[in-house]
Amino acid sequence: MNLYAESSAVLAWLLEEARAAQTQQLLASAEIVSCSDLTLIECGRVLIRATCLGKLSESEAADRQRQLSASAHNWNVFPISAEVVERVRRPFPNEPLRSLDAIHLASALVARTIIPHLELLSLDARLRNSAHGLGFKLQPQLV
Repeated sequence: MNLYAESSAVLAWLLEEARAAQTQQLLASAEIVSCSDLTLIECGRVLIRATCLGKLSESEAADRQRQLSASAHNWNVFPISAEVVERVRRPFPNEPLRSLDAIHLASALVARTIIPHLELLSLDARLRNSAHGLGFKLQPQLV
C-alpha cells in the first residue's frame, strides 16, 4: 500500500488521539509514504501551539517532533510547487474546501502521478469526501 499522509491523520498519531494506533499501523505498513511540506508545517505548528496552551510539556512536544522527523526522513515529501498552486486555484469535487485542504488534495494529485496506487490517509471528513470524488481510495476505512 502507498499512502499520502494528510495532517489530520498524522496529528492523531502524534497526539495519541482516537485512531492513533490504526494510523500508526497504516503508516508503518505502507510501502511508500508521501506527504506535502504542508503536513510537516501543520504538525509542527500544532505541537508548538499545544506547548503554549499547556496541553503538552516542552519535552513531550520535542519527543513528538523527533518521532515525526524520524518518520518523515523515510517519506517522500512534496513541496508546495507551482503545479500544486495551479491545481488549488481550480474547483475540487464536493466544494467548499478550506485552502489548506485544497493544498493537500493538489499535493496528493501530484504525488499520484508519480506513485502508483496512492491512497489518501486522512481523518478529515470534508477532505475525504472530496478525495473520494477524485478517485482516491481512503484510509483508514471508516465504518
